[in-house]
Amino acid sequence: MQIKATLSERIEQTFAALGLQGDALVQAASRPEFGDYQANGVMAAAKREKKNPREVAEQVVAHLDLEGIASQVEIAGPGFLNITLDPNWLSTAEPSNIRQAAPASTVVVDYSAPNLAKEMHVGHLRSTIIGDSIVRVLEAQGHKVLRQNHVGDWGTQFGMLLEYLNESGESSDELADLESFYRSAKLRFDEDEVFQNRARRAVVDLQSGAEYAALQWQKFIEISMSHCQELYERLGVTLTPEHIAGESRYNDALPGVIQALASKGLLQESDGAQCVFLDEFKTKKGDILPVIVQKSDGGYLYATTDLAAIEYRTRDLMADRILYCTDARQILHFKQIFAVAGLAGFNHNESSLEHLPFGTMLGSDGKPFKTRSGDIIKLADLLSEAEDRALKLVEEKNPDFDPQDARELARIIGVGAVKYGDLSKNRTSDYVFDWDQMISFEGNTSPYLQYAYTRVRSVFSRGEINVASLPLLTVAVDEPERRLAVTLAALNDTLDQVAAEGYPHYLCGYLYELATRFTQFYEACPILKSDGDVKTRRLVLARQTADTLQLGLSLLGIQTPERM
Repeated sequence: MQIKATLSERIEQTFAALGLQGDALVQAASRPEFGDYQANGVMAAAKREKKNPREVAEQVVAHLDLEGIASQVEIAGPGFLNITLDPNWLSTAEPSNIRQAAPASTVVVDYSAPNLAKEMHVGHLRSTIIGDSIVRVLEAQGHKVLRQNHVGDWGTQFGMLLEYLNESGESSDELADLESFYRSAKLRFDEDEVFQNRARRAVVDLQSGAEYAALQWQKFIEISMSHCQELYERLGVTLTPEHIAGESRYNDALPGVIQALASKGLLQESDGAQCVFLDEFKTKKGDILPVIVQKSDGGYLYATTDLAAIEYRTRDLMADRILYCTDARQILHFKQIFAVAGLAGFNHNESSLEHLPFGTMLGSDGKPFKTRSGDIIKLADLLSEAEDRALKLVEEKNPDFDPQDARELARIIGVGAVKYGDLSKNRTSDYVFDWDQMISFEGNTSPYLQYAYTRVRSVFSRGEINVASLPLLTVAVDEPERRLAVTLAALNDTLDQVAAEGYPHYLCGYLYELATRFTQFYEACPILKSDGDVKTRRLVLARQTADTLQLGLSLLGIQTPERM
């Protein structure tokens, strides 16, 4: 069911018939007394024609055909349209059936992308789970989604590691603790300029295909990716080894990128480096910010690799959209890359290139989230603490649980709490990481929604109801029933918004509203104590709520336990 699209289409058809121009601007009503939806476009349309908005609204209502869709349309204020939906129309579709996109698109989603040779930390969480939730929504709508884990498996850090390996005499086969090895190499790199130069030379050797460097590099990659994959599985993220498309994949294509830029007359030399200067990217002082694609020593940069990746993804993968889920510090980088790709002809399919930036996870001090000693928190340690905190709550509330069952429930609650605590925030905003708020069973949290799901399911177990015997659809009668039905029917509109804009918090907000509406319905409308058609009707609404909560949480990559 497409509520917003249907209402918008009918209202805008009426605008056209009356000689008006503009969008209907349909949105969910802010309060129940304003109906279910509001159309706010009449005033702008009236203003264009220099007419009285209230009078125009009256004309629109008089000609608007919402028969069988809305039971009531009222004019409010200077020309808002308040729309109350018809319960019979709401009952025409199973709420948890996801509408399939027509036509479906091929969408490349570039997300997670940790730098290898060290363990994943909290800074990798947002890209990984935001990207994965968007992937899940797009796939559920029938789009062809191509995951691309653009891991950092190339560059200066690998020259540093290879040179330190050379110097220390260790074998990469013996590197049980890659993290400690990395820290030692980094310390050496920071303190010794001669070592720095050798490390940079090792990068060039690696990029040019030196056999020894390539063999040692491959060992580093295999060890690092095994750590990453363990965390993906622990997080319930859908990335697998087949989705790895690191910087190294494009190494052979990088000379061709430089040649193509040169042939288009886009390259300029600056201090020995090859750069692209575009007038639209200037500092406040008016200096043009260059896109450096080749260093003076012949080495390549992230920009070069990203340009090669755009060409591959548009020419070979035939992507209609390419989504990049990275932190907001890379906004300028991607604006420049997208502009250069367009000028150089690398966007073969004229794909939609979209950067989905996100803010920073902060500690209570308002600074990037770290340990008390100032170290970056490992992602594995963060998840372990979440599970431990959840286990304490489980044991307090359910002391009779089998220990193994309690630990599994704690895993589901803890991991879900961390993911939802992040996904429920506006992607572009920074947010303060708060354990107490995240693990709470009250408010807009994963534990609250998981508990809401188990509460609905308990209705069927307590009433010994055979869910399969219930009809699929029902017509809401009482007002709390109808309001719940309106919220259930809004799922597909919410998923459309997430798919189009890449904001998972829209889905989180929807699920929280659904759980709240169910609570209001549950308190006002007895289910198991009612009889006949009334009981059946309310049981169907309860089942639809449970199914939608479970589906919505699964699209966020969060599991739903059967009891809590």
